[in-house]
Amino acid sequence: MTTAAFDILDLGVVPYRAAWDLQHQHHDRVVQGGQPTLLLLEHPPVLTLGRKARDGQNIVVTQEYLAAQHIDVLEIERGGDVTYHGPGQLVAYALFPVGRKIVDFLRLLEQATVRALTELGLPDARPNPGYAGVYVDPREVNGKVYDQKIASFGVAVKRHVALHGIGLNVTTNLDHFGLIVPCGLQDTQMTSVQREYDLRGLECTATMPEAKKALADAFRSVFADYDWTVPVLAETR
Repeated sequence: MTTAAFDILDLGVVPYRAAWDLQHQHHDRVVQGGQPTLLLLEHPPVLTLGRKARDGQNIVVTQEYLAAQHIDVLEIERGGDVTYHGPGQLVAYALFPVGRKIVDFLRLLEQATVRALTELGLPDARPNPGYAGVYVDPREVNGKVYDQKIASFGVAVKRHVALHGIGLNVTTNLDHFGLIVPCGLQDTQMTSVQREYDLRGLECTATMPEAKKALADAFRSVFADYDWTVPVLAETR
């Protein structure tokens, strides 16, 4: 899939380390003036620790347990705390020029994700001011109200070009989020497109191809007027 402004590559299922290397290859190419690229993929189960993670304190199981479950733990350069990636989660890595407009870029990621979720039948999808990511309406569980987070964000910007991006839960095994305190948030539950369909009595089945198409179309629309110039090329090393 391509568009004049940026490429969209559907990579299928890619181990995290391999995708990390691939991200950096595309990132270096964009820094040098190459075509911006959106990578769409899934990962086998993995926990990643962003810059706000403190020695994995928000992982609530032992390293031995994770090893027995074949779940790696990796420290990476994105923002945020600990998060989970796994099958059924649509990961979107936007290797786009950003410069210093990081907040504006995050708002565009939110808009694209909200638009995609609306297309998928969840019109209550929205940002949550003060928190990175996209949520649906809160839900009461055992007398307590929890925010319902459906997409996590984590972005790093190096040499004016973004790395990392969005993890959108489509048919994700939500039990795996019990391994962590997601993004370090105590009053938040993770949800997915399929879980929301089920809880709302919608006779729908969430599929990864539909989610990829919805997100790709949303990116094309939201980033239609984006400034694709890589800032200050003379400063790149």
